[in-house]
Amino acid sequence: MIRTYEEALSWIHGRLRFGVKPGLIRMRWMLKELGNPERAITAVHIAGTNGKGSTVTYLRNMVEAAGYEVGTFTSPYIESFNERISINGEPISDAEMVKLVNEVKPVVEKLEGEDLGPATEFEVITVMAFLYFGKIRPLDLVIFETGLGGRYDSTNVVSPILTMITNIGFDHMAILGSTVEQIAGEKAGIIKHEVPLITTVEQDEAKKVIEQEVRAKQAPSYWFEKDFTFDDYQALENGEQFSLRTPFGKLEKLQLSMMGYHQVKNASLAAVGALYMKDHGDFSITDDHIRQGLQKSQWMARFEKVRTNPTIIIDGAHNEEGVKSLVDTLRLHYETKRIHILFTCLNDKESTGMIRSLEEVADTITFTSFDFPRAEKASTLYNHAASPNKYMNEDWKQAIASCKERLKDEDDILIITGSLYFIGEVRKYVKR
Repeated sequence: MIRTYEEALSWIHGRLRFGVKPGLIRMRWMLKELGNPERAITAVHIAGTNGKGSTVTYLRNMVEAAGYEVGTFTSPYIESFNERISINGEPISDAEMVKLVNEVKPVVEKLEGEDLGPATEFEVITVMAFLYFGKIRPLDLVIFETGLGGRYDSTNVVSPILTMITNIGFDHMAILGSTVEQIAGEKAGIIKHEVPLITTVEQDEAKKVIEQEVRAKQAPSYWFEKDFTFDDYQALENGEQFSLRTPFGKLEKLQLSMMGYHQVKNASLAAVGALYMKDHGDFSITDDHIRQGLQKSQWMARFEKVRTNPTIIIDGAHNEEGVKSLVDTLRLHYETKRIHILFTCLNDKESTGMIRSLEEVADTITFTSFDFPRAEKASTLYNHAASPNKYMNEDWKQAIASCKERLKDEDDILIITGSLYFIGEVRKYVKR
């Protein structure tokens, strides 16, 4: 019997030693042992390389604005492990986490005696989410975000009313494949028989792969630029504004509090999802609910201003696509500012491409590292940089202090970006 929250987390993290093992056979075995709680959940399933977390947030806030209770399962967390399992944006309590661990622990340990191999950490926390939302705390809707890929992701045992794919980019290539087609094939694996798909995927190669899966599964599909699109885009001082055209109606002058042109795509995807759910009678959602939900939505560490005077913004841009979106946002909203960037990433990422993109807008760029098994060394990142105004410090707290010394007036801003594992630590430190 596990009695404390610390013991519960220690037990969960103990699964980490088994690494990443894609496949659903262990998930199905454990869920069967628990009475298949996943079958009782009304769910939306979201995959994609970037934008999943923001899309989850937009959709949750729109449905919540309509008066429904909405659960979310997301990864990774930013500040608290409990964020991964949340209700209406609030993480479950430490006591609930302990209860969940005690319920799944006998099943997880029983699995270790089978021929299927032991469960990974992500499989364990996913089983906990299914148990929580399926039996302990049933809700009106639960939105599941894939952890890695889609086809063999632990979340892919769910039977959703709707699936979404945000985009296709080059990340986790050692597991998902090295081509757009291979990665798209893994993401498309969440598509279910006759379950509608909404997607903002744009590459022709990826579209072909997804279209094949859609036809094979006889799934209705709605595509960005073909079936829905946005126009009248305008960058606001503290957000974005756009109008949305969809098969389910038009919405004029929608406003976002999250900044970035890419957020308009994520918001459009989520809004079309909400409109589909309304149109097909699943939920009573009005246009006002959609407006309220979009404007209310915030997502930790997504171009989040954590300090003013001086301005410090954190952004979890941890792959090339994410960094390009960050750079585009800086050009849209801070073109006249002096931009100082602090960056680090994991050693399994293609860091050179990210650094080149950041150098396009950085007046100075500083590299650092942090306490994590796969964290890249600051010196390695520094050696990849071409900027004449580059700096390095292996200690990230000292690196932040050095960067802040370069912020002379209101025209100087500091952008701290890179690995989400790093950003989680930084957010707590800087906000203090």
